[in-house]
Amino acid sequence: MDMDTHYRIFGAFGSPYTMKMRAVLRYRRLPYVFMLSGPGDEAIAHVRPPVIPVIQFPDGEWHVDSTPMIDLLEQDHPGRRSVIPDDPAHAFLAFLIEDFADEWCTKMMFHYRWYRELDQQAFSRWGSFDLLFGRGRDTIERAARIFGDRQIGRLALVGSTEQNRPVIESGFEELIALLDEHVTERRFLFGSRPSRADFALYGQLSQLGSDPTPAAIMRERAPYTYRWLQHVDDACGVEGQWSDGAEELAPVVTGLLAMCGGLYLPFLEANASAFERGDDTVSVELRGRRFEQGTFKYQVKCLAELRRRFGELDDETRGRLEPVLESAGALAALVRG
Repeated sequence: MDMDTHYRIFGAFGSPYTMKMRAVLRYRRLPYVFMLSGPGDEAIAHVRPPVIPVIQFPDGEWHVDSTPMIDLLEQDHPGRRSVIPDDPAHAFLAFLIEDFADEWCTKMMFHYRWYRELDQQAFSRWGSFDLLFGRGRDTIERAARIFGDRQIGRLALVGSTEQNRPVIESGFEELIALLDEHVTERRFLFGSRPSRADFALYGQLSQLGSDPTPAAIMRERAPYTYRWLQHVDDACGVEGQWSDGAEELAPVVTGLLAMCGGLYLPFLEANASAFERGDDTVSVELRGRRFEQGTFKYQVKCLAELRRRFGELDDETRGRLEPVLESAGALAALVRG
């Protein structure tokens, strides 16, 4: 490997966004070195916010946040196994589903990881082992207790409560059912090659497919989705084509858009309104159930970016998308504001 042209990715096996970005680099056949990283790591000091994964690009610049990093990779390597569909309507839908995975499906991941004692015990140990392996059992388990207590303390803030549990867990079951019906018939969401949306879903499901409780659910109810994750993890050998923009969307895509319209976008709008009012908590009815959690500034930006991208589409593309989004209950949130 030419060390002057490789990417350095600092992250963790337990980070859905790390696994997402590593899979993108693998699929695009971009040379990289992967290094485990955690709190206090030197790489994290180079970016804001201080989260993983952090990627140092070949030009020496440091970057964070998976979605803009995907866009930067597209700019730097145009035409090289792109993860953005050629059709502009499909490209927007892939971005919307990516955002849904990153910002809503991560609630599923965090909830299952830290809500039940079985999963708490498992990942607090695994996450600590990844950073401290070889340094002694006592050291690992002491770190695991501190790590677990900190994460469990954040449950209500990110929406993992008994009140919200039915919304989160039914959403997970809906998601894996949609994918399991799809992946036996077609390889990816927008054709026979993976898009940014596939990689974002993979990132969250890579964790849900390893933590004890959701992994057991997935193995029982969605065995082909469970195996599909291995294919997305390293798709460097995949060759394929994008779906034609004139083709009818796959049922999995319309199903995911319905989840965006029924769950994610109403939450984003309520969060933005709560943030504007200065409220610490957002409360919204989602599919007939009350959902409450802490208000997040970053997700205000997510809604604004979705609206910006939709607003910048040409008239023909918007004309094709509007009936699809209207049917999914997703259009109004994208044109308001």
